[in-house]
Amino acid sequence: MNGTTDRLDRREFLRGAGFAGAAGLVGLRPADALAEPPPETTRIRLFKWQSLCVTPQFVAEELLRSEGFTDVQYVRATAGGGPESLLASGQVDINSQYSAPLIVRIDGGDPVVFLAGLHVGCFELFGTERVHTIHDLKGKTVAVAALGSVAHVFISTIAAHVGLDPRRDINFVTPPAAEAKRLLAEGKIDAYLGFPPDPLELRAANVGHVLLNSVADRPWSQYFCCMVAANREFARKHPIATKRALRAIVKAVNVCALEPERAARFVVDRGFADWVEKPPAVRHDYTLQTMAKIPYGRWREFDPEDTIRFYALRLREVGMIKSSPQKIIAQGSDWRFLNELKKELKG
Repeated sequence: MNGTTDRLDRREFLRGAGFAGAAGLVGLRPADALAEPPPETTRIRLFKWQSLCVTPQFVAEELLRSEGFTDVQYVRATAGGGPESLLASGQVDINSQYSAPLIVRIDGGDPVVFLAGLHVGCFELFGTERVHTIHDLKGKTVAVAALGSVAHVFISTIAAHVGLDPRRDINFVTPPAAEAKRLLAEGKIDAYLGFPPDPLELRAANVGHVLLNSVADRPWSQYFCCMVAANREFARKHPIATKRALRAIVKAVNVCALEPERAARFVVDRGFADWVEKPPAVRHDYTLQTMAKIPYGRWREFDPEDTIRFYALRLREVGMIKSSPQKIIAQGSDWRFLNELKKELKG
């Protein structure tokens, strides 16, 4: 962005950033935000995911600028670290992601705290004709990005919920995503868990069938999938910045729910979907379809503590954590910002 755009204030953003009427749509009462002191830091760093389900984190870019952050950075994964390690090390300040891997990190003592829920559902688990239920995964081969990855942790919790032990009952392999989808199409693996737009591509190619859809299938549809978390030291040192950043992300969630077309166009135009190896029109269509399927507007309806409790129990059952759910909640959550924003933002 050029210097002029970097210095956008709130009024200029609402007038010209492309989300016409954004303040009214997201229910912001301007006096509440404008009465606050400025953020303690004007730099904010978030993770640049290769998944369309965290579209609100991308849409939040200009909203973060309107909250006083003049240096908004999106940090990519490195060979030495993914989102959880970058957040724990302080190289990322705030991030939206699937909750279970962060629970594992909190159990291990990492300085990470949950701030709020983002959205319910986004994963879909596809299987071949050899697999018709989750129980059928016993003795089968399932592709994940890596052991300990989001997909591996999620499939482990699914298996635990139906009484399987993923450590003994499932053969996990770790091919790249493109290869995993090819292997599924060829029947050389039995199941693959996809992030948006993977489910769209698999369905369009008539590859496999859906074993589980976390947007629609209980109990997964009753808990947050992705949640917003912060580096603990960042939240401690910068409480005003933390609240302002969370406000921007929550507002972005509402924009995605209420103005999906504009949100999708913003994500594509700003290059957040460039990793999808398709023409811009297809990237836009994939982003729009993803937002249509994910119930972004329901962030108020679920208790984030229930999500932590649910996944912590599943993870403890399979030996991936040792802590009790209550200990994870006590060590790894800070709801004060969310509670303030629930009062500030209209329903």
